Amino acid sequence: MTLAVVTLLAAAATAEADAPLDETVVTATRHSLSITDYAGSADRISGDDVELVAPTHSSEVINRSAGSMIQRGSGEESLIALRSPVLTGGGACGAFLILEDSIPIRPIGFCNANELFEVDTEQAHAIEVLRGPGGALYGSNAMHGTINVFPADPAEMPALGVTVDGGSDQYWRGRVSTATHHGDADYGLAAVATHDGGWRDQSGFDEYKLNAEAVHHLDNGTLTLRFSGSYLDQDTAGFIVGRDAYKDPAIRFSNANPEAFREASSERATMHWEQPLSDVTTLDLRGYLRNSHMRFLQHFLLGKPLEVNGQTSSGFLLTFSRNPATGAQWTAGIDGEAAGSNLLEVQDAPTTGGSAAQNAIRPAGKHYDYGVGSFMLAPYGQLTLPFASRWLFTAGARFEHVSYEYDNHMIAGNTDENGVPCPFGGCLYNRPADRNDTFSNFAPKLSLLVHLTDRESAYVALARGFRAPEQTELYRLQRQQSVADLDSEQLDSAEIGLHGAERAIRYSLAAFYMEKRNVILRDANGFNVSNGRTHHRGIEFDADWRFTPDWTLSGAGTYAHHTYAFTRAADGGELIVDGNDVDTAPRNVGSARLEWRLADSVRTELEWVHVGSYFVDAANTEKYPGHDLLNLRAAWSINDAWTLRLRVNNLANVTYADRADLAFGNLRYFPGRDRSVFLEIGYYHRQTGSQFGT
Repeated sequence: MTLAVVTLLAAAATAEADAPLDETVVTATRHSLSITDYAGSADRISGDDVELVAPTHSSEVINRSAGSMIQRGSGEESLIALRSPVLTGGGACGAFLILEDSIPIRPIGFCNANELFEVDTEQAHAIEVLRGPGGALYGSNAMHGTINVFPADPAEMPALGVTVDGGSDQYWRGRVSTATHHGDADYGLAAVATHDGGWRDQSGFDEYKLNAEAVHHLDNGTLTLRFSGSYLDQDTAGFIVGRDAYKDPAIRFSNANPEAFREASSERATMHWEQPLSDVTTLDLRGYLRNSHMRFLQHFLLGKPLEVNGQTSSGFLLTFSRNPATGAQWTAGIDGEAAGSNLLEVQDAPTTGGSAAQNAIRPAGKHYDYGVGSFMLAPYGQLTLPFASRWLFTAGARFEHVSYEYDNHMIAGNTDENGVPCPFGGCLYNRPADRNDTFSNFAPKLSLLVHLTDRESAYVALARGFRAPEQTELYRLQRQQSVADLDSEQLDSAEIGLHGAERAIRYSLAAFYMEKRNVILRDANGFNVSNGRTHHRGIEFDADWRFTPDWTLSGAGTYAHHTYAFTRAADGGELIVDGNDVDTAPRNVGSARLEWRLADSVRTELEWVHVGSYFVDAANTEKYPGHDLLNLRAAWSINDAWTLRLRVNNLANVTYADRADLAFGNLRYFPGRDRSVFLEIGYYHRQTGSQFGT
């Protein structure tokens, strides 16, 4: 992959001189920053690319970024990998921070592995992906990476935009956006409604998302008010089981869990006040209220219990920054959050799907019923000092304190809900007594960057990421464990990289080594423990080369090796061995895109997506061979108002698996979708002389 970057650079040297393909990021510093001034790895996926991809699932657009491999489950479900293996389990989502306009969408300790479906990636103005620890500015969960989805501002929206697209398997989607201007205020609204009939038996979903925004220009400051909402009603398809079952046409379309479902809603109201205090100093204050609710059948467990969870939370992010054209720059602030969350797990009928012992320890009735009050406070600061004309030294740190107040609404212990013990050593589900837990973490970051030229830079960076344990890891215990004495996971990272934007090429290259400690897992006794350790090292790149005014070649890729650094018997009979590959961690992941633009009215893109082979179990006994996919996209601006788009996903109709896994002694898969075709027509009304609509 390094050779690919060198080849692009050499070819670019002979290309016609075009406007440089520069890139800016916001997430890295909470203000706009050229990528060549940032000592780290980041990508910004533009709104134009989001429109071209028109993602039916967030993975289709986010996986364009280097180091990203979001695996699609059933419907809108997903599992994330960012400079990491694909992580699973109760705390998997805690390794990644999901933001909407730089505000976390979930409270600390209450993430969900599938939470990306709560964000409107379908109509995003931009999506930024930061790889590696978030450093001083972002706290818990910003370990392996951060995804920040930016909704469109009213000034970036048409006066009226309507698009309708339809495609394979009874898929249809309608999108509406509108913006207007009154006095000192801009107003915008964007909505999307999706119906997917599902390509597997008795699967599919209906989904709705809404974003409304008002931007008020007051004195020399700006006040932005936003509301975001989502609703998902999904019929879920489970794993198919058996070696290479995803290749069998008699099995790959089947659904052994037609009773499975997921129903989820979310609402977020945010306020963003930005006020210059001087020519170089700015106050940035963001406040938020959030609510989410979810019901889903745990069809993957014996007894198939129903889980109901929810949270209501509020908080603020207060930042002061000084950014002069020359001289020292600094950022300082404090984040605060309060949340109330709840979880209920209940099983309607006795368990019948396992052995006598397995059935007996999983009684009908309530298994868990608890609430948690959580509180977070985190001061942070970062200072950047220029020296010797081309050098920048940055030092930052964050201290974060999190507390949980756990309230058990049932009888404590591993009995049934009425206090009756189960045979065979007690019930599986164990409820701790009421308790309080606190976690304090310190995350430093140091970096050194040198501008090799005006448009090239090299850097080295050291950073720490962390996450407090998830509430389910602390309080959703099993068997004889009545207290989970867990520590926060910590990840220390060293990275060296190169950025450049010369002539007709933009490129980034990074090499990294990361060590994660206190990894939380469930051991062979069913206990939640935090004594795991993993190592992560690799090389990643992304590049764009406009080799003629009409043709662009883009690529992003990663070679990485993620390994266990401990030996232990884990829950489910797996043996983790020191030095083994972490399961679901392909060493090679990448994509390439060839784009052709004709007279600014036609844009086409052919995309190749590569996922390398990976072990599906911690013992490294079984492998998924990997796959390669082709996607074709074309957009035609018929005139100033009308646009026609065509998308063909999995153009070569490859038989593959979105996810492969080994559990309970069985190979199992989420099969990938066959070739699917989508046609979209869009109407955009742009008022003459209006600032709206691009």
